[in-house]
Amino acid sequence: MNLQIPILEIKNLKASVGSTEVLKNLNITINKGEVHAIMGPNGSGKSTFSKVIVGHPNYKIIDGDILFNGESVLDLEPDERARLGIFLAFQYPIELPGVTNDSFFEYIYRSHKENSITLKAGNDWMEMLNFVFKKAQLLELPYDDNFGNRNVNEGFSGGEKKRNEILQMITLDSKLSILDEIDSGLDIDGLKIVSEVIKTFITQEKSIILITHYQRLLDYVKPDYVHILQDGKIIKTGDLNLVKEIENKGYDWLKESI
Repeated sequence: MNLQIPILEIKNLKASVGSTEVLKNLNITINKGEVHAIMGPNGSGKSTFSKVIVGHPNYKIIDGDILFNGESVLDLEPDERARLGIFLAFQYPIELPGVTNDSFFEYIYRSHKENSITLKAGNDWMEMLNFVFKKAQLLELPYDDNFGNRNVNEGFSGGEKKRNEILQMITLDSKLSILDEIDSGLDIDGLKIVSEVIKTFITQEKSIILITHYQRLLDYVKPDYVHILQDGKIIKTGDLNLVKEIENKGYDWLKESI
C-alpha cells in the first residue's frame, strides 16, 4: 500500500477573479519527485491556477481545497506558503525598483540560515556572495559587482529575467516549484541551460509543475504527466504522446472527445 502523502493535492477547486469564475472543479494530485506539465489554450486558466496555489490576493477561492504535504494552505498568506517551500516563477517576472540583486539574494540567504536548510551560523557577506555565485554559474549568469548592484530584473533581457527566476528557485531550494512559461524569452541555448538546471534540481523530495504552450521545453524536461487545462478544469491527462497530439491537432479535437 502506498502511504505517501502527495506534495500537492487540489480538490474540487473553484476560484474567481472579480466576478468571473476562472477555475471550475479543478482536481490534481502531485507526488514528491514528479514533474507535471500543464498545457492549454490562451484563457484556459493556467496562470490563474499557478497564482491561486501561491495565494495571490486578486483571486478568491469559492470552493474546494489546496493541500500541501497533507495540510490545507487556504488560510496562509503568500509569504507563509513560500516559507513552506512553494515557489512560483512568473510568466512575466516583475521588476523591483530599489531592491538590488545583492540585497534580494541576501534575504534568501538569511532565510536559509534561519531555517537551518543549508547554511550554518557565522557566515559573512563574502560567503553569501560565494553561495549565490556558485548557483549563478550553473545558469551562466555573470553574478559580479555589476549584476549584484542592479535592481532585480530592471533592464534585464527576457532571457536574463527567466534565468534569474530559476536562480531564485535553486537558491531557495524550493520543494514545489511552479514554472509559468519559463521557456518564453529564452533562446535555444538559454533553454538548454535552464532545462539542465531544472533536471538537476529535481529529487525524490521535490516536484515541478511546468506551465507551457510548447513541446520544446518538454523535450528537455520530460514530464511524468501532462494535463490539458481548458475552461478552468483539467479535461485530459496523459504522457508525452499527448503533447505530440496537441502539436499535430491543436486543442479543438479534445472538445469532441469529452
